[in-house]
Amino acid sequence: MSIISQKKAHRRISMMALLFMLWLIFLIIRLLQLQVIEHPSLKTQVTQHNQNKKDIIPKRGTIYDRSGNILARSLPIRSVFYTSNEDESLEAQIEKIKKLKDILDLSENVLRNIKKRIAKNESFIWIKRKISPEKEDHIERLSLSGISFLEENKRFYPHGRRAAHLLGRVDIDELGASGIEYSHNSVLAGIKGKHLILKDAKKREYQFEILKEPEDGKDLVLTIDETIQFYAEKELKKAMSLTKARWGTVIIAQPSSGEILAMANFPTYNLNNLPKDPTVVDRNNAIHHNFEPGSTFKVVTASAALETNTVSPADSFDCSKGYISVAGKLIRDHQRYGILSFPEVIIHSSNVGTVQLSHGLDRNSFYETIRNFGFGQKTGINLPAEERGIFRQVKNWSRISPASLSIGYEISVTAIQMLQAVNIIANEGILVHPRIVRRVLNTTDETKRNPLPSMRIISRDTASILTSILQEVVQEGTGSPARIKGYRVAGKTGTAQIYDPATNSYSSNAHIASFAGFVPAESPAFSMIVVIYEPSGPYYGGEVAGPVFREISKQLLQYLKVPHQKTPLKNIIVDNRWRLNSR
Repeated sequence: MSIISQKKAHRRISMMALLFMLWLIFLIIRLLQLQVIEHPSLKTQVTQHNQNKKDIIPKRGTIYDRSGNILARSLPIRSVFYTSNEDESLEAQIEKIKKLKDILDLSENVLRNIKKRIAKNESFIWIKRKISPEKEDHIERLSLSGISFLEENKRFYPHGRRAAHLLGRVDIDELGASGIEYSHNSVLAGIKGKHLILKDAKKREYQFEILKEPEDGKDLVLTIDETIQFYAEKELKKAMSLTKARWGTVIIAQPSSGEILAMANFPTYNLNNLPKDPTVVDRNNAIHHNFEPGSTFKVVTASAALETNTVSPADSFDCSKGYISVAGKLIRDHQRYGILSFPEVIIHSSNVGTVQLSHGLDRNSFYETIRNFGFGQKTGINLPAEERGIFRQVKNWSRISPASLSIGYEISVTAIQMLQAVNIIANEGILVHPRIVRRVLNTTDETKRNPLPSMRIISRDTASILTSILQEVVQEGTGSPARIKGYRVAGKTGTAQIYDPATNSYSSNAHIASFAGFVPAESPAFSMIVVIYEPSGPYYGGEVAGPVFREISKQLLQYLKVPHQKTPLKNIIVDNRWRLNSR
């Protein structure tokens, strides 16, 4: 071989060696890029295609009534999901989903959303969550590739409509949305876990690996008695059917402890089958609706008058005209009376007499009494969005304000506030805040103590006088429809016109009827308020709300085994000066 040929061969070998070295260097760089530089992102892509992390929703705590009856619990249920497959066409995958349309009642909007997600080749797509076992069996029989099931929990309410507004509802992820479910969500919800959903290369076989165990929610015991709740709802429903009212509410409490035994609202809803707009169950009129109470508020006016010594039970008032003029406005009675003693003013619910009571009250003292009774502020019951009511400061009062307030106008209250006020009288002058939860189970803290301190609002003597007067309201006055044979009932009626913003005046055709009281009058087993909003036909508190109070009370007295009272009704009329108006 010539020298020239040797040189050419050497150059070829050198060139090939160089190319090989360059290829090797490129390969090393590429490997470094894949194995080191791009490794995290590539690993993420592989993970996204072959595994998915999902929260494990813990089992939500059970809600019990005071006797251990289940009001709400969570039960296992399955949800169906789909994972897209790159080896199948989009049309083929959509056809599989369409086979589930009728079974799962999938809307066109849902189908379009699923199609978009399949087109993006998403690895986990919810089709329908929390389906019935029957639908699950139907889908399994179809043997559709890519369709799988995941176990979750679903809230179940054994009594359906019972205490619906009080209990509230949860969302699809078992998080509280209203009522007790919302206010105590942090206790009931537990702590989420995490599981890994592993798939094979063809995304057909699944394995579930738990990365973090969930922590189940804690159980709640409410103060509610499921049987008493049943009585309240049953009688309220009857009254609503009879009166054709817009809505009504009943709250029953144990005055000495503040424990709420029942909180009923109508209309109500089945928590297991909510309407299309589930937020209708979120409004609990017992604590959310502000209204002018009318004559039930006269117990507060009477308390202020007695506490400030501006009136005594022997005082009398001329109500013979049937009206009284204050700041150029006439305030009328529902019927004309003659001369009424102080007790008779309350017994017959005379507006004219009550306004005269207010004339002797110092504005600041009257304001303080109303505030001390809890108006214009939340009661502290642990339910969401409790209203404060509307009560203006003295500096914003007009000339007619004391008179209007004395008969339950120019102030807006909630039913729970009004019941709390009546409970002060039932508790011999002591305010005990209402509460709805007795204890949290599965914790070291199972105390029954009311977290808010009790306090004296009026003297024992004032409370005793008012209790006697309220008994006469039921025996001889406007509250006679609430009488119960064999028991001494203390109560007060309320009838208020509803303010119409459109006309800037009070309607003569729309009223709020209410009755609040306690039984037995001495040592009460329970207290109750009944509010019927805008009844058709009769509208006075005594004739509309009084019978509801009576019928519920009769059942409760039997249920609670409260013995008949054999002693005669304590007569508050101690001498002739108390009863100046002959009847």
